[in-house]
Parts: sequence; C-alpha cells; structure tokens
Amino acid sequence: MSYISQLIYHGLLLHFVVMEKAGFIDLLKRCGAIQFGHFVLTSGAESTYYIDIKKASTNPEILEQIAKQMNIYTADYDMLAGMELGAVPLVVALALSTKLPYVIVRKQKRDHGTGKQIEGSDVTGKKVLIIEDVTTSGGSVVETIQVIRNKGGIVDTVLVVVDRKSGALEKIESMGVSLIPLLSVDDILDTPK
Repeated sequence: MSYISQLIYHGLLLHFVVMEKAGFIDLLKRCGAIQFGHFVLTSGAESTYYIDIKKASTNPEILEQIAKQMNIYTADYDMLAGMELGAVPLVVALALSTKLPYVIVRKQKRDHGTGKQIEGSDVTGKKVLIIEDVTTSGGSVVETIQVIRNKGGIVDTVLVVVDRKSGALEKIESMGVSLIPLLSVDDILDTPK
C-alpha cells in the first residue's frame, strides 16, 4: 500500500509515492536485505536477525524506492553526504532524485594524490544531510559528522534506512544531530515474518 505525499521544493510542488512501512519491510525481506536466523555480527555479538541494505541498494527498483522514501527529508539541505561503502548507492540515488549535489566521505584520509577525505564539492558553509544504510552503535556516522564539520559543513540530521537501536541515536544526539530512520529494528521485528 502506498500514499501520495506532497512537498514544496524550491517553489515547485512535488508529488511522489511513499510506501507504507509494512510494504517497505516486505520489499526488503523479499530481496534478502532482512534475514532471520542465527548470525554473528562484526562486533562478535549474536543476533536473531541480519540487516544487509547492500542487497537492496544493488537492486535498481528497490534503490529507487529507498530514494523515494528519503526524498521527503531533503528540502532544507544544500547537499548530501555518505560514508563509503554502504551509503554510496543511497546518496547517489537520492542526489539523482533531488538534483542535490553530494559528497562521499572516505573512511580514512588518502595518503596519496590530493590527500582528500571528502570526494566532491566543498562543504564549507553548506547544510549537509548525511545518508547511511544501517546504524548500530553509530561509530561511522559520528566519524562522518566530524569529517563534514571539520571541513566547515553544517550537519543537523542523519537519515538512515534502518536503525538497529543499539546506541547510535544517543551518540548522534549527543553531537546535537537528529537521527531519522526510515525503519527501526522494532518496526521490522513487529512485522510478521
């Protein structure tokens, strides 16, 4: 089930279809981005579910749907940013959808060539919306915020596909930044398998 949303963006009235949460969750499950079973996470912790948004973001139709879901949050921003690797297809799809420029933040500053940690336009004085695929503890998002701010960018919001509710919200809010998840782990676990 979908509904039509309206947004005024740079004086234009935009209409786009936003999928309801249950339909969006079903789409992610069908492509294998949400799996149930026994999993060992990178941290070593065990989990009864696994979220792999890369399975969704490598499917053009689902990637387009994710961009549509995110589109409604972009109106007040000058540019988008995402940390390599998981956020890159998301930020590119959203940039194509909104016509906003974007930057890619490297996990580490390059020690060769131009030595940049941010690829793309200058963020100085720009209001930057950070895009992420999944937040867990929030470590990579905190790093992205710091890199953008150190280069003069203004960050007040992180937009994520799924928040695992494992500490990211608290870390991000402690920096004066809001976290907006399209879905939380509660949304996923409360939906019939």
